[in-house]
Amino acid sequence: MTEFLSPKDFKHKYNVTVRFHEVDMLGVCNNAVYINFFETARLEYIKAAGLMPEKGIFSDGKIFFMVRNEINYRSHAYYDDVLDIYSKISYIKNSSFGYDHLIVKQKTNEIIVDGKGVVVYVDPMTRKSSSLPESFIEKVKAFESSVKILRE
Repeated sequence: MTEFLSPKDFKHKYNVTVRFHEVDMLGVCNNAVYINFFETARLEYIKAAGLMPEKGIFSDGKIFFMVRNEINYRSHAYYDDVLDIYSKISYIKNSSFGYDHLIVKQKTNEIIVDGKGVVVYVDPMTRKSSSLPESFIEKVKAFESSVKILRE
């Protein structure tokens, strides 16, 4: 869990405003929407870290699969709430890397959601996990100085 992390532990922040179609009949942001917020924040993180291929996503033939998402709901967001989504790559292994996320309600500075994700690099020919390219690791280390390298 990321319960001991705070926004100051993150370099990257992306914000969203909860839209009408994202709230349910109870008036709260639907729980599944937070996964979408994490996904968008990860893509923005990749851009900020210089990891996006020059010609755009999917243009370089490299394949990354999201293999795990974990979410802890602490509180609720409502229509028109502005949320800050904090993201970071927290560790890198041989063929996978992990994200940590926090979602903070701007109005109250309350952490309303925390989560984690695991992404695996896959060889496009074999569709099996493959060692992450050194260039990827170097770019992450340059952007995210606190990343833990756990390669064997």
